[in-house]
Amino acid sequence: MKKTFTLLHTVATAGVFSAISFWYGFMFGRESARKELGDLIDGLRRNSGDGGADSASRA
Repeated sequence: MKKTFTLLHTVATAGVFSAISFWYGFMFGRESARKELGDLIDGLRRNSGDGGADSASRA
C-alpha cells in the first residue's frame, strides 16, 4: 500500500507549523518587550529619585 501526502496534509502541516511559529514569536517578543520596558522604567525611577524636587522646580 502506497502512502501519499495529499495537498490537504501539506496545507494542514504548514498551518500547524505557522501557528506554532507565530505563538513562539509572539511570546518571545512579549517577554523581550517586558524586559526592555522594565529596564526603562527602572532607569526613569533612578533618575527621578536623584533630582525629583529639582526637576519639579524647573517646570
